[in-house]
Amino acid sequence: MALDEEEIDQSPMLRVRQPKTTVKLIPIIRDEDTKKLLDSCKGRDFVQIRDEAIIRILANTGARLSEVANLQLADVDLSLDTVHYHGKGAKDRRVRLGPKTARSVSRYLRARSSHRAVSLPDLWLAVRGAQPLAANGIKLMLKRRGQRAGVKGVHAHRWRHTYAHEWKLAGGDTGDLMLLLGWTSDDMPRHYGASAAAERAQHVQARMGIGERV
Repeated sequence: MALDEEEIDQSPMLRVRQPKTTVKLIPIIRDEDTKKLLDSCKGRDFVQIRDEAIIRILANTGARLSEVANLQLADVDLSLDTVHYHGKGAKDRRVRLGPKTARSVSRYLRARSSHRAVSLPDLWLAVRGAQPLAANGIKLMLKRRGQRAGVKGVHAHRWRHTYAHEWKLAGGDTGDLMLLLGWTSDDMPRHYGASAAAERAQHVQARMGIGERV
């Protein structure tokens, strides 16, 4: 107010140091840990086939837990190997599946055809009862799989982090990444790309031998 009334010529807040914001690197999940989780799903039982398909979709597409959990049968098009995600703010997008993921989903659909809840429109079905598998059910499943496989901190969002990390590490376009992951602000890819930048810096350091000259 004093500044507005021209009693002083600069704001006293200019000398106040702004608090530093801690930049935390996004935790990712390594390929070997994903493989351990997939190995825990080997078998012909419905639950093993279903869980493998869910894990592969999470790892392959980097989608949000809610997006994967809310998939409907009509959202899967195996003629094109794609899934149709209904993102936040009614922002839909279609994402292509890799060959292994598409085969896993196809295998699940065959197993699903014999389930007592086959008439439900939901893609993922619970093992017991004629009901869909909700997001919380997927969350609990991932926790159980992690415990069995000896992998700590397993949750769906780690694959989303990993997808963005690997995309940025490979030098992928930020705009394309935003479309694939359903982001509208470039703040998110910058945030997710921090771990990739740190890893690139470590590779450069190793090639240059910095810190090992003595």
